[in-house]
Amino acid sequence: MDFFAFFFLLFLSISFVFLLISLLNFFFPSNSSAKLPLPPGSLGWPYIGETFQLYSQNPNVFFASKQKRYGSVFKTHILGCPCVMISSPEAARFVLVSKAHLFKPTFPASKERMLGKQAIFFHQGDYHNKLRKLVLRAFVPDAIKSIVSDIESIAKESVHSWEGRDINTFQEMKTYAFNVALLSIFGKDEFQYREELKRCYYILEKGYNSMPINLPGTLFHKAMKARKELAQILAKTLSSRRQMKLDRNDLLGSFMEDKEGLSDEQIADNIIGVIFAARDTTASVLTWILKYLGENPSVLQAVTEEQEEIVRSKEKSGEQKVLNWADTKKMPVTSRVIQETLRVASILSFTFREAVEDVEYEGYLIPKGWKVLPLFRNIHHSPEIFPDPEKFDPSRFEVAPKPNTFMPFGNGTHSCPGNELAKLEILVLLHHLTTKYRWTMVSTDNGIQYGPFALPQNGLPIKLSQKS
Repeated sequence: MDFFAFFFLLFLSISFVFLLISLLNFFFPSNSSAKLPLPPGSLGWPYIGETFQLYSQNPNVFFASKQKRYGSVFKTHILGCPCVMISSPEAARFVLVSKAHLFKPTFPASKERMLGKQAIFFHQGDYHNKLRKLVLRAFVPDAIKSIVSDIESIAKESVHSWEGRDINTFQEMKTYAFNVALLSIFGKDEFQYREELKRCYYILEKGYNSMPINLPGTLFHKAMKARKELAQILAKTLSSRRQMKLDRNDLLGSFMEDKEGLSDEQIADNIIGVIFAARDTTASVLTWILKYLGENPSVLQAVTEEQEEIVRSKEKSGEQKVLNWADTKKMPVTSRVIQETLRVASILSFTFREAVEDVEYEGYLIPKGWKVLPLFRNIHHSPEIFPDPEKFDPSRFEVAPKPNTFMPFGNGTHSCPGNELAKLEILVLLHHLTTKYRWTMVSTDNGIQYGPFALPQNGLPIKLSQKS
């Protein structure tokens, strides 16, 4: 055996020993909490874990099979991370509210690197509170009241462009939600780098749920390259605003205030994070709403009558035909349709947290560094909480749900600060769709596709036409 072969084998042996020691320390901590057992469950294949099982099928099937076999607390391994999944309202409150300080918000490594480590999602304490205050300042009702007419203009332009042709509902809703997101971030004036930003972001989003393998040709590598370009675009935007000494009330203006002291990198991370949070989730909800309304004519009729009454009342009073904030408060039936869609579709099946220290829960050890996933979908589909949970029934929200049982926007201090904007843009679009248009499903395929969001098959192809 020559020297290099011997050295290589020695290197492999030492590496294996260190890897084995690391794994033993990780799975069997040496402190007193090691006396507690890990939750039951399976970690699947090395590194890959059970990622493909979760993202390639109905998440209800994955979660239900685990819960049936192991109970409401179980371990798994997804997107390169060992995880503990929890599926009861009490457990969700424990992680998100009462013991939130023990579980920091996090995402898999691929998402953290793509969004940026200084985005609001990954922090606790003073920095998180400061960012949340800045986001809320741009997204609370008092702030978004002034852009209702601008959102309506985007909605009308979008719907008009769909008229008379077959469309992929999800893809068109993504464009609509993206344009509303840009409005809320950069204001209503023409954004100089809009198309360049769109191009880069569309590349970035394709890698969100990829394995973090940064090799040429992989989705992750392409996404990280686009992420770098996005940061450069945002740097040019910040520079332009400073040179022109523009003072705006949009989200970017909120981030740029001198007294807040945010760096350009922090601003970029959080702008990209807001786009990520605002786009696919809202588009998914709108896609499911059109499917459920199309399958439930009586519900569609109730929504249409409510929206047409708003049109008639404005005509009688001589008001301008454009929608305003007060009009959106006259849509209780439509609002319940949104709530029930959020429950049944459960766009966000879970959220990610990470244990900041060893934590005991129900006699099990949740090791420091492990991801903890409250399963919103399981809670929303529990027959004990929502009778006949698979049935689409907006009337169930005529009575407010019990605490910690309906969490479409999360819970606690890390709940989605943009939920009011999301509901507003959905209400505005539905107003125009139901009062002026009708739609029919192009495909008879009622299947569901997965990865990462559950969606109607092929993004719900529909054909839109004006009402006579």
